[in-house]
Amino acid sequence: MTGERLWAPWRLDYIRGPSAEECIFCRAASSEGDEERASHVLHRGERCFALLNAYPYTSGHLMVSPYDHVPSIEDLDAPAVAELMALGQRSLAALRHNYGPEGFNLGINQGKVAGAGFEDHVHLHVVPRWAGDTNFMPVIGDVGVLPQSLDEAWTELRERFAEVSA
Repeated sequence: MTGERLWAPWRLDYIRGPSAEECIFCRAASSEGDEERASHVLHRGERCFALLNAYPYTSGHLMVSPYDHVPSIEDLDAPAVAELMALGQRSLAALRHNYGPEGFNLGINQGKVAGAGFEDHVHLHVVPRWAGDTNFMPVIGDVGVLPQSLDEAWTELRERFAEVSA
């Protein structure tokens, strides 16, 4: 591919990353009004909330996070862990209804060596998957191809969370 380039300028924010003292989950947890949309908050529970991943692996990739700024599920009380999992279930239902994926990856990365991008604030990833969703783009270009904008996904999924029972 001599002389050809794939431009993805929106990825620069991800490459640069947030400032060391900023927690994306705490910022999203405290967002209100228009900030809530900008933070991609989909649903709020009593102890946890769901939000879209700003740098998703696939369309609809979301995260469930406790409001508490803790690094491990071991640091959460039993009701917070229960709500984390319940919102995970609700996320599956909303994503299944909206996107019709063939499967899901769910995961909690605790610690930097486990792949945690934000190791000080535990969170659950919920990633919809389809056969063939890993194509040549991630392999040769370290790029994912997403057919839907985050704003469109936020609007649709926020409505789904309201429809899906707790």
